[in-house]
Amino acid sequence: MSDKTAKAGVLTKKDINQAAFRYMFMACNTFNYENQQAPAVVYGLNKALRKIYTDDDEYVASLKNHFNYFNTTTWMANLLLGASLAMEEKDGIKSKDAVQAFKTGMMGPLAGVGDTLIWVLYPTIMGSIAAYMGLQGSPTGSIIWLLLNIFFLFFRLKLFSIGHTSGLKLVTVLGDKLSVFTEAASIMGLTVIGTLIPSVVKINIALTFKTGEVELPIQTEIMDKIMPALLPALLTFLIYKLIAGKKLSVTKIIFLVIGISLVLSFFGILKA
Repeated sequence: MSDKTAKAGVLTKKDINQAAFRYMFMACNTFNYENQQAPAVVYGLNKALRKIYTDDDEYVASLKNHFNYFNTTTWMANLLLGASLAMEEKDGIKSKDAVQAFKTGMMGPLAGVGDTLIWVLYPTIMGSIAAYMGLQGSPTGSIIWLLLNIFFLFFRLKLFSIGHTSGLKLVTVLGDKLSVFTEAASIMGLTVIGTLIPSVVKINIALTFKTGEVELPIQTEIMDKIMPALLPALLTFLIYKLIAGKKLSVTKIIFLVIGISLVLSFFGILKA
């Protein structure tokens, strides 16, 4: 590789941020079942790669390399793509195989962390809190949700920059700690979601147990005495099993719950 075909240290902060923005904008818009996020990677990096490679053949070879299969949590991809740019900026086209091996090897472990924290815990916990505030008539939840998304937009840009600055070192050093971090985050998320169930899921049974002169409301005097919020917990567990069984889609389960609720309300079993 000569100085004419690749330029080390040529990328500016503006180039890095532009690559991050371009990838983030197209990460899900060009998703396909052949190479998944690869078109978004090429769209995101192509301008930066053009600055690195002045030779057309090497530039095309780099683009073709990035068209290989790639799929991970889009947030965590910023780390990988930033590091990939750093590798190509340093070693040029000689790094092509190393870049592909690095992306392939790390996209799985980082997806485990990203899917847990970003696609499951963050929207579930913060979304539930925001929605609950909305149900109480407070706009605070929606404002918090908006501000968090603005904050995380800049955080994702920073991840790309960190990946470029640190290159391979950051991800490889953390590699053996990713599973422990993911497990700890999962436990925390399950605990928070469990405490939210009684606040969000409401079931009110209208039936009353009668014998002689004794009258006992089934829910408040029997079910809740066994365990507070027992019915919401049981309903949540049942829906979880239905989703896990994959025999019914989430949409069908929603309509099933609505239908059963209407029927039970009509016969006076449930009340608002």
